[in-house]
Amino acid sequence: MSDSTYTIGYFVGSLASDSINRRLSEALIRLAPHHLTFREIPIDTLPLYSRDYDASYPAEALELKELVESVDGILFVTPEYNRDIPGALKNAIDWASRPWGQNSFARKPTAVIGASVGKIGTAVAQQNLRSVLSYLDAPQMNAPEAYIEFTEGLVDDDGRVTVPETEEFLRGFMDELAIFVERVLTVLPKRG
Repeated sequence: MSDSTYTIGYFVGSLASDSINRRLSEALIRLAPHHLTFREIPIDTLPLYSRDYDASYPAEALELKELVESVDGILFVTPEYNRDIPGALKNAIDWASRPWGQNSFARKPTAVIGASVGKIGTAVAQQNLRSVLSYLDAPQMNAPEAYIEFTEGLVDDDGRVTVPETEEFLRGFMDELAIFVERVLTVLPKRG
């Protein structure tokens, strides 16, 4: 791997103040290789997308598109709501991929992970998100897949993973993300 540094934008799919996926994102950042830096892409102030806005995007949506375009890769950390991704996350994806022909996700390396209190750990939501990302021409890290069953105390208040096997797995996930971003950007350099 080269000595290049990469900036990873990340979406937390939950708007909840006590989101377990936000806690997971904090743990992932702690476990990431030193040459990755992270920038959250907030989704909480966006109005609902409508093509009626395409001729005159609101400031929040323009800022979202600029953030997505400014980073080297994207990490989605999402819960599962009713066997799908949360509406707020889908809304943000719709804003960043529009207007037609101005898809900010095109050729952007992406990875998906999520946590839930259930045993399937967001597996269905992640599959639905992967379908959307395929349509958006966003290369995806396909392995390792990461469906995290979030138990009480898995991540402490300082963002440390308390289960050694889970910590090792998540560190490996982040190592693979770094490798994947570098590989994609070697083949598909950022548009500039």
